[in-house]
Amino acid sequence: MNAFLSRCRPRTLRGRLSLVALTTAMLLMVILTVVFNAVVQRHLQRQADDELRARAAVVAATVDTSGPRVNVRESPGEELLDTNVWIYAGGRLIEKPGSATATSSLTRAAGRLAAPGGPGGPGAPGGPACATAQGHGTIRLCVRPVPGGKQAMAVVTALDLSPYRSSARTLFYASLALDAVMLACTYALTRLSVQRALRPVATMTEDAGRWSAMASDERFGNGERPRELVELGRSLDSLLDRIRALLRHEQQLTRELSHELRNPLALIIAELDWWQARPRSAGDTLATHAAILDAARSMRTICDTLLDDARESMAAVPGSTDVLPVLRRLAASTAKPRQVTVVLSGQDNGLSAGVPGALVERIVAPLLDNALRYARERVEIRVRAHADGVRVEVMDDGPGVPASFASRLFQPGRRADPGDGHGGAGLGLPLSRRLARSAGGEVRHEERHTPGAAFVVSLPPG
Repeated sequence: MNAFLSRCRPRTLRGRLSLVALTTAMLLMVILTVVFNAVVQRHLQRQADDELRARAAVVAATVDTSGPRVNVRESPGEELLDTNVWIYAGGRLIEKPGSATATSSLTRAAGRLAAPGGPGGPGAPGGPACATAQGHGTIRLCVRPVPGGKQAMAVVTALDLSPYRSSARTLFYASLALDAVMLACTYALTRLSVQRALRPVATMTEDAGRWSAMASDERFGNGERPRELVELGRSLDSLLDRIRALLRHEQQLTRELSHELRNPLALIIAELDWWQARPRSAGDTLATHAAILDAARSMRTICDTLLDDARESMAAVPGSTDVLPVLRRLAASTAKPRQVTVVLSGQDNGLSAGVPGALVERIVAPLLDNALRYARERVEIRVRAHADGVRVEVMDDGPGVPASFASRLFQPGRRADPGDGHGGAGLGLPLSRRLARSAGGEVRHEERHTPGAAFVVSLPPG
């Protein structure tokens, strides 16, 4: 049974709401129809009783009880009033309809009503009473006592209820037909209304599919919609924002990984090209293998560092690093143009930063790579103690950063002059700043330095 109901249940929201509206309207129509027909039947019965009492009162007015005998005065045209009329005096039948016999069921029912002490007879406390009997159809009988006279008299009138019952059935069938029409109209109008109300939802669904395919920056909250859909649109906008932020973070991580892995890969390629250029000795081969191994380890360190930062766990990883050896190793492993010299200066008595060594290398590496790309002859890395920790300065003697571009220097993908002939995707400086901030430090551009460019890395103390 449950499986059958589950199969019959509408699958769409429009169908379900229409079914709920139809069921509710059906219950209401049934209640109204029952109440209406009960009121109609009660009204028709009361109307029939009123007519019977009126006829009984007219007939009672023709009865003369002033003499020793009861006389019924007849006047022209009053023979219609005697139809289905019984007159009793002291419980004795003195007049009856011509079509009725003394022993018929209607006569017996009339006698019971008119009997002294009966439900509606003379002296009854309830006054005039009515009853229903079965003759040739359903017959309604009403009794009316006749006041005055020496004998207790009563007039009983009868009325065939067939016309009233026919009217009641006609009204019942008409109400059923009206109910059917109303239910059909209710179902159709509900489906149309729900379809119109859900039209913005269909539009939002189409927009979501189109925007997801186009990576659009559109929002559901825009446009005139009902309040409920506006709230839904805002929730969907928040969800879209989070999804887009995750996608941007993923794309940024991919670009940063490719940017940082470029130098180790270039070193591996250069070593292999050099090794294949001509036959090498065993010592040269071992040196090439060692260089490739160092580059591979550097790539692994780069991946681990960036992935840890992507998981937002780098700040929770404790670490304390002697900065100068890390920078010395970085300067030695970085590929340098032939005309550029890298100078590293600092105190050898232990400048310790509260940052893991791999993270220090990844913070400074983009700055060094950028300096080597634009330097003419010299790049200097200076390490010194500071009140807030350790400060690393990376300076070059190149053209420097244009003043008009300084405000966009750390925006991902931005370059001052993309056509200047230098490589780069504009990702190194933003990566350096982001990693430094994840460790509680900072990277900034020193605008007052001339000639060339200078970047200052601030690291927390170790």
